[in-house]
Amino acid sequence: MKRTGMKLMNNRNVWLGLVLAIAMASCTSDYQKKVNEELASGVRYDSLFLGLKFGMTNKDFYTHCWELNRQELIIQGAENTTVKYDLDGLNFPAEMNFYPDFYEDKIFQMPVTIAYEAFAPWNPDLSADTLQLDVLNLFEEWYGKGFMKIESPERGTAYVKVDGNRRITIFKLDELDIHVLFTDLNVEKEIEALNERN
Repeated sequence: MKRTGMKLMNNRNVWLGLVLAIAMASCTSDYQKKVNEELASGVRYDSLFLGLKFGMTNKDFYTHCWELNRQELIIQGAENTTVKYDLDGLNFPAEMNFYPDFYEDKIFQMPVTIAYEAFAPWNPDLSADTLQLDVLNLFEEWYGKGFMKIESPERGTAYVKVDGNRRITIFKLDELDIHVLFTDLNVEKEIEALNERN
């Protein structure tokens, strides 16, 4: 099913709510200073995971995913609206579902949901609290150290890393799911400026 980036943006209030909560909780903090410094550097970090990148067109994304599927690395995810990947490197087997947001036919944001496969409410070792720290450790291996811990009264603890234009946010949605949001901050700024003018 083909979906447009703007529709996805409108339907993902949880992502927007988190980003706004982080911004409000940290507008006078080291986080905003870090964002300003990284954007001013002009350095680009477009790499996401599995060979996916910011700036890929819709067609390139589908072509790349078709090849990953052919290699049996991914399959169709939840309700055939996401891509599912069995995530290696965590303490317990987990699955990752993702589908990008497009702006002007290019990936600018990648929402990801991660859950342990054997989660059960009576097993705290497989709760989202444990998973969030497990994902944080894995992502520090993938993307480097430097995730900042940010507390939001509405959303709880989030971990955020900004490198150049790329922001990675890790937060807990519920007892089961961890959400990760990769955002191209340059495009986000462009969209915000456009919305302010309209």
